Amino acid sequence: QVHVVESGGGLVQTGGSLRLSCAASGSFFVINHMGWYRQAPGKQRELVALIDNGGNTNYAESVKGRFTISVGSAKKMVYLQMNSLKPEDTAVYYCTADGVTTSVRNFDAWGQGTQVIVSS
Repeated sequence: QVHVVESGGGLVQTGGSLRLSCAASGSFFVINHMGWYRQAPGKQRELVALIDNGGNTNYAESVKGRFTISVGSAKKMVYLQMNSLKPEDTAVYYCTADGVTTSVRNFDAWGQGTQVIVSS
């Protein structure tokens, strides 16, 4: 099995910054994508940012220019640097990873989520 665990959420004022981290562990052969989704109260879960194993990135329009996704050197970690935070960024942020296990099975792992609260 493959697991991902997030960390780094918290409370920040408008205009502040936070950095989320996510670590993948388990029996994976390759990770194809890692990324972040978020879900605000009363809203559907939405994509924030994705990165593939070639380094290609995809961002939600609402975070372009403010958030940056990156991976660690071992490519088992993914980070989300969030700058110029706004109250509408308040949500539970979920890390995700997909790829192939050492048993040659596809996996799609999700973390438990980390809360980000941006105060106005």
